[in-house]
Amino acid sequence: MSGKKELARLEVAADRTRGSRCDEGFLRVRRLRLVNCYRDGSRSREYSCDIVSRPGTDAIAVVVWHREGGRVRVHLRRGTRAAIYLRREKKGELVQPDPREYDTIEEIVAGILEAEDRGEGGLQRRAAAEVHEEAGFAVRPEAVRLLGAAFFATPGITDEKVFLAEVEVKPGEQGALAGDGSVMEEAADTVVHDLKEAIAACRRGEIPDMKTEVGLLRLADAIGYLPALDLFVEDLPGELRARYGAPGL
Repeated sequence: MSGKKELARLEVAADRTRGSRCDEGFLRVRRLRLVNCYRDGSRSREYSCDIVSRPGTDAIAVVVWHREGGRVRVHLRRGTRAAIYLRREKKGELVQPDPREYDTIEEIVAGILEAEDRGEGGLQRRAAAEVHEEAGFAVRPEAVRLLGAAFFATPGITDEKVFLAEVEVKPGEQGALAGDGSVMEEAADTVVHDLKEAIAACRRGEIPDMKTEVGLLRLADAIGYLPALDLFVEDLPGELRARYGAPGL
């Protein structure tokens, strides 16, 4: 489903880096001097460590999917991510040259947890809200299922933990993307891929988002789908079915 606007380019209207404090703005940076204190009583020398946080600290990411003719199809959000788009300014600085300019990237639906999003019910409610905003599906919170434990995506930089979930939808019930009212989401839309092809696209770097690859693989595991064989566990011969186990859902 197309967004209301199509982005032609991203312009930097102002760069407020110089003179900005690290404890203001959407992202907060703690610039610390740390010392390792060892169990034998010794201490390391001081060293610098920067930690990036944002409001709510943690996030929920949701794999939106449906079944179609025996296949599993996944709905991904497609939009511009400024941090990735502006990599083009670093072309001469990259140790490994990047042949691609990321005008847009595809990823699973995701959003930041808010103060009221406590417990499993809070995660489900936030997931349902994000699915409506970013994918256009009105789903019941209780229809959302968590996909295993949360994980740290970049523990050397940020303290953010990402929770994964999935929800099955009916493609005919997709409405307009409500968005969250921010300019960042004005040109976003959704695309649909076969699950097997989406996983392969992650491996090829065409979908270069880590949480998306992890989420797609966890969905495959949960519904008993084996991407390498392009089969469901239930379709395997008995001895192989026992080896791979029953679906997680």
